[in-house]
Amino acid sequence: MNFLEIIFRPASFDVIVQLAIMVLKVVVVVGVIMLHVTYATYFERKSIGHMQVRLGPMRTGPHGLLQPIADFVKLFFKEDIIPAAADKPIFYMAPVISIFAGMSSLAVIPFFNGFVIANINIGLLFVLAMSSLGAYGIVMAGWSSNSKYSFLGGLRSSAQVISYEIALGLSLVGVMMMAGSLNMTEIVKAQLAYPTGMFLFPQILGFFVFMVAAFAETNRTPFDLPEAESELVAGYFVEYSGMRFALFYVAEYIGMIVMSLIAITCFLGGWDGPFQIPYVPFAWVFIKLYILIFLFYWIRATVPRFRYDHLMSFGWKILIPLALFNVVLTGLLKTLNVI
Repeated sequence: MNFLEIIFRPASFDVIVQLAIMVLKVVVVVGVIMLHVTYATYFERKSIGHMQVRLGPMRTGPHGLLQPIADFVKLFFKEDIIPAAADKPIFYMAPVISIFAGMSSLAVIPFFNGFVIANINIGLLFVLAMSSLGAYGIVMAGWSSNSKYSFLGGLRSSAQVISYEIALGLSLVGVMMMAGSLNMTEIVKAQLAYPTGMFLFPQILGFFVFMVAAFAETNRTPFDLPEAESELVAGYFVEYSGMRFALFYVAEYIGMIVMSLIAITCFLGGWDGPFQIPYVPFAWVFIKLYILIFLFYWIRATVPRFRYDHLMSFGWKILIPLALFNVVLTGLLKTLNVI
């Protein structure tokens, strides 16, 4: 059998078709999520503006709708400054790692029944691994900048992520116990078989712990200590400019969307809703996504930043014990066949 026969035999066409479908899924998911990331910044500025009795962006386009595009153009053409004493290879890699960690998690999240890029059996563990990897981008950015403010931001982030990653993982153990699987699609299907159609109510404590830990994982207010402007001038990315700065900014919003999608998949019934919306199978995922993203904005506009020792105490003394209690309670209720 020659080379051409190997390439064009029927089995190879099946592989090519599967690869083409996977590439198409990647393009669709990345395109849709990046569009949402672009306008999540506009949505945030408008939401917080109205909460604080001001208008937010108004000048660029009708009602400021073109502001995200103007911001992109500005950052794209802005001078890219690199500190002379920076560790340049690591300085270059840090924002790329942050983006990669966030986008990789999207591979295992089902947007509707049958639409998932990689339907792997350890999807939930993969997501947790990728969220941990995102901390490396922040730590590397802080260290490689050769700036004390950046370095302090990186150190804060490493301690914060280690602390809240434990609570984040433990908060999902109850979901794993109820679903009997780590596959994200199977977790949603297990919720569909449940009377309420979601794990939120038997796992309300786990959901609370998960959402608080998600705020800390994404460095959102009130857990934005790694980039505290009033203390660290911008923290770990203070030495970044232009598109490298934009990559960190995009990574934060991707992380926020990914954490919201995990909460939707594990606690809120995934693509299912109280009634079917015809021709739009992913509608409920995005409705729930907008609600959770608005929660991130609401908290930012209303809750003050933690002091760092309070942040660490809250993670170790409150969240982790609550998550462990939720695991024990779920095991007990499962043993008694209550849930």
